[in-house]
Amino acid sequence: MTSTTTLNAGEMRLELVYLPATDIDRARDFYVQQCGWELITDHVQMEDMRIVQIVPPGSHCGILLGRNIPDITEMAAGSQRGIHLVVPDVAAAREKPAGNGVEMSEVQDLGGVLYSRFEDPDGNMWLLQQWPHGGTHDYS
Repeated sequence: MTSTTTLNAGEMRLELVYLPATDIDRARDFYVQQCGWELITDHVQMEDMRIVQIVPPGSHCGILLGRNIPDITEMAAGSQRGIHLVVPDVAAAREKPAGNGVEMSEVQDLGGVLYSRFEDPDGNMWLLQQWPHGGTHDYS
């Protein structure tokens, strides 16, 4: 379910990040079916511009997949690297995608911060990240 929020003057919220993909259907299915993310929209507008938006569970920032989006879809597929998904328990968070066939790295401890990485079919790379306190950082 989506909702709207009024922003205060000067606020900027990161709400959508483009992810380059060679096959939009394959990428959408990977994230929705294998990773368990929510499909927000999948539509074509202006005859040949395709917009697909998905969102990871609990996230307020969606992921944009698409084609023929001016000034955006020129990025090379697989070029997005190191997007962090902060989770309270990295071992638990990697279970669902791993159980659905996503190749997940072993959990690495980098100074008390835990990571597990995975890639989509095009090679875009993600990191599951667990802070020692199990929460997230509030940058506001």
